[in-house]
Amino acid sequence: MARLFHRLDCPCCDPVVASRREVIRAGLRGLAALTAMTIPARAQAIAAGTPRSLRIHRVQTGASFAGVYWRDGRYDRDALRQLDVVFGDPSMNETTPMDPRLFDVLFTVANELDADESYEVISGYRAPETNAARARQSRRVSRVSLHMSGMAADVRLPGQQSMGIARKAADMQIGGVGLYRRDGFVHLDCGPARRW
Repeated sequence: MARLFHRLDCPCCDPVVASRREVIRAGLRGLAALTAMTIPARAQAIAAGTPRSLRIHRVQTGASFAGVYWRDGRYDRDALRQLDVVFGDPSMNETTPMDPRLFDVLFTVANELDADESYEVISGYRAPETNAARARQSRRVSRVSLHMSGMAADVRLPGQQSMGIARKAADMQIGGVGLYRRDGFVHLDCGPARRW
Protein backbone atom coordinates (compact mmCIF):
# COMPACT_ATOMS: atom_id res chain seq x y z
CA MET A 1 0.00 0.00 0.00
CA ALA A 2 1.44 3.34 -0.99
CA ARG A 3 2.27 5.57 1.93
CA LEU A 4 0.97 9.12 1.86
CA PHE A 5 3.58 11.58 3.11
CA HIS A 6 2.58 14.08 5.68
CA ARG A 7 4.25 17.51 5.44
CA LEU A 8 6.29 16.77 8.55
CA ASP A 9 7.63 13.55 7.01
CA CYS A 10 9.61 15.69 4.61
CA PRO A 11 12.81 16.90 6.30
CA CYS A 12 12.70 20.10 4.27
CA CYS A 13 9.25 20.92 5.66
CA ASP A 14 10.09 20.04 9.26
CA PRO A 15 9.93 23.32 11.26
CA VAL A 16 13.06 22.41 13.22
CA VAL A 17 15.06 21.79 10.04
CA ALA A 18 13.60 24.90 8.40
CA SER A 19 14.56 26.90 11.48
CA ARG A 20 18.13 25.55 11.30
CA ARG A 21 18.33 26.47 7.64
CA GLU A 22 17.33 30.04 8.45
CA VAL A 23 20.01 30.21 11.14
CA ILE A 24 22.59 28.88 8.69
CA ARG A 25 21.48 31.36 6.00
CA ALA A 26 21.67 34.22 8.47
CA GLY A 27 25.12 33.08 9.53
CA LEU A 28 26.31 32.92 5.93
CA ARG A 29 24.94 36.40 5.25
CA GLY A 30 26.77 37.67 8.33
CA LEU A 31 29.98 35.92 7.24
CA ALA A 32 29.69 37.48 3.78
CA ALA A 33 29.24 40.91 5.34
CA LEU A 34 32.20 40.35 7.67
CA THR A 35 34.36 39.15 4.77
CA ALA A 36 33.48 42.24 2.78
CA MET A 37 34.59 44.39 5.71
CA THR A 38 37.88 42.53 6.13
CA ILE A 39 38.94 42.63 2.48
CA PRO A 40 41.72 45.22 2.26
CA ALA A 41 40.70 48.57 0.84
CA ARG A 42 42.94 48.25 -2.20
CA ALA A 43 41.48 44.83 -3.03
CA GLN A 44 38.05 46.44 -2.88
CA ALA A 45 39.31 49.09 -5.30
CA ILE A 46 39.46 46.41 -7.98
CA ALA A 47 35.71 46.00 -7.72
CA ALA A 48 35.26 49.78 -7.60
CA GLY A 49 36.69 50.25 -11.08
CA THR A 50 39.92 52.16 -10.52
CA PRO A 51 42.52 51.70 -13.30
CA ARG A 52 44.87 48.75 -12.81
CA SER A 53 48.49 48.86 -13.81
CA LEU A 54 51.55 46.64 -13.54
CA ARG A 55 55.29 46.86 -13.84
CA ILE A 56 56.78 43.58 -15.03
CA HIS A 57 60.33 42.51 -15.93
CA ARG A 58 60.98 39.04 -17.36
CA VAL A 59 64.22 37.72 -15.90
CA GLN A 60 65.24 35.38 -18.75
CA THR A 61 64.49 37.65 -21.70
CA GLY A 62 64.72 41.19 -20.35
CA ALA A 63 61.25 41.91 -21.80
CA SER A 64 59.19 44.31 -19.75
CA PHE A 65 55.80 45.95 -19.41
CA ALA A 66 54.86 49.07 -17.49
CA GLY A 67 51.40 50.45 -17.86
CA VAL A 68 47.66 50.24 -17.40
CA TYR A 69 46.05 46.97 -18.45
CA TRP A 70 42.48 47.68 -17.22
CA ARG A 71 40.47 50.90 -17.28
CA ASP A 72 36.93 52.12 -17.78
CA GLY A 73 35.48 48.74 -16.85
CA ARG A 74 37.44 46.65 -19.35
CA TYR A 75 40.78 45.08 -20.07
CA ASP A 76 43.00 46.84 -22.60
CA ARG A 77 43.57 44.32 -25.41
CA ASP A 78 46.85 45.85 -26.56
CA ALA A 79 48.23 45.78 -23.02
CA LEU A 80 47.12 42.15 -22.59
CA ARG A 81 48.90 41.16 -25.82
CA GLN A 82 52.08 42.84 -24.57
CA LEU A 83 51.77 41.01 -21.25
CA ASP A 84 51.25 37.70 -23.09
CA VAL A 85 54.65 38.22 -24.75
CA VAL A 86 56.40 39.13 -21.49
CA PHE A 87 54.88 36.09 -19.73
CA GLY A 88 55.58 33.73 -22.68
CA ASP A 89 57.66 30.56 -22.48
CA PRO A 90 61.19 31.60 -23.54
CA SER A 91 62.49 28.03 -23.86
CA MET A 92 59.86 27.24 -26.53
CA ASN A 93 59.54 30.83 -27.83
CA GLU A 94 55.80 30.39 -27.34
CA THR A 95 53.06 32.59 -25.94
CA THR A 96 49.47 31.98 -24.91
CA PRO A 97 46.67 34.33 -23.91
CA MET A 98 47.27 34.76 -20.19
CA ASP A 99 44.26 34.80 -17.89
CA PRO A 100 43.79 38.51 -17.05
CA ARG A 101 42.68 37.55 -13.53
CA LEU A 102 46.34 36.66 -12.88
CA PHE A 103 47.24 40.29 -13.55
CA ASP A 104 44.52 41.32 -11.08
CA VAL A 105 46.13 39.08 -8.45
CA LEU A 106 49.55 40.63 -9.11
CA PHE A 107 48.10 44.14 -9.07
CA THR A 108 46.27 43.56 -5.79
CA VAL A 109 49.25 42.00 -4.01
CA ALA A 110 51.63 44.76 -5.14
CA ASN A 111 49.18 47.42 -4.01
CA GLU A 112 48.66 45.80 -0.62
CA LEU A 113 52.44 45.71 -0.14
CA ASP A 114 52.80 49.34 -1.32
CA ALA A 115 55.38 48.02 -3.79
CA ASP A 116 56.56 50.37 -6.51
CA GLU A 117 59.15 48.00 -7.95
CA SER A 118 58.64 45.88 -11.05
CA TYR A 119 57.73 42.26 -10.54
CA GLU A 120 60.54 39.99 -11.65
CA VAL A 121 58.89 37.08 -13.46
CA ILE A 122 60.83 33.84 -13.18
CA SER A 123 58.14 31.70 -14.82
CA GLY A 124 54.87 32.63 -16.48
CA TYR A 125 53.28 30.54 -19.20
CA ARG A 126 54.85 27.11 -19.65
CA ALA A 127 54.31 25.04 -22.76
CA PRO A 128 53.33 21.46 -21.84
CA GLU A 129 56.78 20.26 -22.98
CA THR A 130 58.53 22.75 -20.71
CA ASN A 131 56.34 21.84 -17.77
CA ALA A 132 56.90 18.11 -18.32
CA ALA A 133 60.68 18.63 -18.43
CA ARG A 134 60.58 20.63 -15.18
CA ALA A 135 58.35 18.03 -13.54
CA ARG A 136 60.92 15.33 -14.40
CA GLN A 137 63.63 17.46 -12.74
CA SER A 138 61.70 18.31 -9.56
CA ARG A 139 58.85 16.79 -7.58
CA ARG A 140 57.80 20.33 -6.67
CA VAL A 141 56.56 20.97 -10.24
CA SER A 142 52.98 19.87 -10.79
CA ARG A 143 52.25 17.86 -13.93
CA VAL A 144 48.93 19.73 -14.18
CA SER A 145 50.34 23.17 -13.40
CA LEU A 146 48.25 26.29 -13.91
CA HIS A 147 51.32 27.72 -15.66
CA MET A 148 50.27 25.68 -18.72
CA SER A 149 46.90 27.47 -18.73
CA GLY A 150 48.37 30.97 -18.44
CA MET A 151 46.94 31.29 -14.93
CA ALA A 152 50.14 31.33 -12.84
CA ALA A 153 53.43 33.14 -12.39
CA ASP A 154 56.49 32.66 -10.21
CA VAL A 155 57.61 36.13 -9.14
CA ARG A 156 59.81 38.26 -6.93
CA LEU A 157 59.40 41.85 -5.85
CA PRO A 158 62.73 43.57 -5.15
CA GLY A 159 62.72 45.04 -1.68
CA GLN A 160 60.11 42.52 -0.46
CA GLN A 161 60.78 39.24 1.31
CA SER A 162 59.23 36.23 -0.39
CA MET A 163 57.68 35.22 2.96
CA GLY A 164 55.99 38.62 3.26
CA ILE A 165 54.61 38.42 -0.28
CA ALA A 166 53.29 34.90 0.30
CA ARG A 167 51.76 35.79 3.64
CA LYS A 168 50.00 38.87 2.26
CA ALA A 169 48.66 36.98 -0.78
CA ALA A 170 47.51 34.03 1.36
CA ASP A 171 45.75 36.35 3.80
CA MET A 172 43.85 37.94 0.93
CA GLN A 173 42.71 34.51 -0.40
CA ILE A 174 42.52 35.66 -4.00
CA GLY A 175 44.23 32.64 -5.57
CA GLY A 176 46.90 30.02 -5.06
CA VAL A 177 50.09 30.93 -3.20
CA GLY A 178 53.25 28.86 -3.07
CA LEU A 179 56.32 29.94 -1.11
CA TYR A 180 59.67 28.84 -2.52
CA ARG A 181 61.84 30.46 0.10
CA ARG A 182 65.03 28.64 -0.86
CA ASP A 183 64.65 29.81 -4.48
CA GLY A 184 63.54 33.30 -3.42
CA PHE A 185 60.24 33.52 -5.28
CA VAL A 186 56.52 33.14 -4.78
CA HIS A 187 54.05 31.31 -6.99
CA LEU A 188 50.83 33.30 -7.50
CA ASP A 189 47.87 32.11 -9.51
CA CYS A 190 44.23 32.96 -10.17
CA GLY A 191 42.94 29.50 -9.35
CA PRO A 192 41.13 28.53 -6.12
CA ALA A 193 42.52 29.99 -2.88
CA ARG A 194 45.07 27.57 -1.42
CA ARG A 195 48.62 27.67 -0.13
CA TRP A 196 51.72 25.52 0.06
